[in-house]
Amino acid sequence: MRIAMIGHKRIPGREGGIEVVVEELSTRMANLGNEVTVYNRKSKFIEPQKKYKGVRIITIPTIEKKSTDAVVYSFFASIHALFQHYDVIHYHGIGPSFFLLLPHIFGIRTIVTVHGLNYKTPKWKGFGAKFMRWGELIAAKYADEIIVLSEEQKTYFKTRYNREAIYIPNGVTLQDIIPPEIIQEKYGLNKDGYILFLSRLVPGKGVEYLIRAYKQIPSELPLIIAGDAPFVSDFVGEVKREAKSDYRIRFVGFVEGKELQELYSNARLFVFPSEAEGMPMCLLEALSYNIPCLVSDIPENIEVGGEYVTSFKSMDISDLKNKLEMILSRQCKNSTDLREYVKNNYDWDTVVRKTLKVYKAKNSE
Repeated sequence: MRIAMIGHKRIPGREGGIEVVVEELSTRMANLGNEVTVYNRKSKFIEPQKKYKGVRIITIPTIEKKSTDAVVYSFFASIHALFQHYDVIHYHGIGPSFFLLLPHIFGIRTIVTVHGLNYKTPKWKGFGAKFMRWGELIAAKYADEIIVLSEEQKTYFKTRYNREAIYIPNGVTLQDIIPPEIIQEKYGLNKDGYILFLSRLVPGKGVEYLIRAYKQIPSELPLIIAGDAPFVSDFVGEVKREAKSDYRIRFVGFVEGKELQELYSNARLFVFPSEAEGMPMCLLEALSYNIPCLVSDIPENIEVGGEYVTSFKSMDISDLKNKLEMILSRQCKNSTDLREYVKNNYDWDTVVRKTLKVYKAKNSE
């Protein structure tokens, strides 16, 4: 098949969960003999590539501002895709899906994966939130198929739009659990010697609640905050000012590769206090490293973690503080083999097989 993917920032990349998903899907599909093209967004900080693990890359210019980035990129990507004779164009995210009207008019099969109802988070306001709502409406009305990452989203599309969606959760690749070397040298971190938060530093991920709760507990374990913001924002400054009075809180910025692997491998506890998600990839990755996880009780977190995570009431700093103290008071980590659970339920090869089946299925009309 000739397949195109639109909506992510770039591959290879880890700016967010969408980038991980697009990389895994596209490279595995190419390895199966499909002709796969992904549309990366141009960045002045990153040298464009033309090929990656058998996947063709088209780099699309954009305006690197939060309010215009996705709009400009997805419009030009969709225009380019019209003339490439693709069998299917797969849009990732409800915002970029606004422009699937173009291939729809030309009779090209379109698939949308809803990675989350982003407008529900404080990050998106004004035009950005409206644009995503419009994209959601167009996806619900005109996409040939909609893929959702949680049963919660499937129910949402059925209730709001009377539209059937296909549930295909993301996968995860099991990595080796490795000792601390890079993180020991750079940050002085040892096995089971820190609490880890890893996500983009944007409103809605809950890092501010975690910082306020953590500052109230007498733990000697430092809180490591890994990640950055796609755009410079006042929010990052506010978060860092909030943390400045506590020497135990450390920001390590964007991490990837072996350093990321070490951070996951050696954390005492992973905390993910997000207010809204599609399917939290960082939580799935943390589980795959057999780390105890403390998460907000939003349906998407509970669906991924099930009985294998501890939850607190979302945005409730007091409850988060109490749960932190409860977990850290235990003498040893949970002995449950979380890796086996992840392996059995979130396999990328299964995800790819199901997604290709959706591509090839005849329209329901």
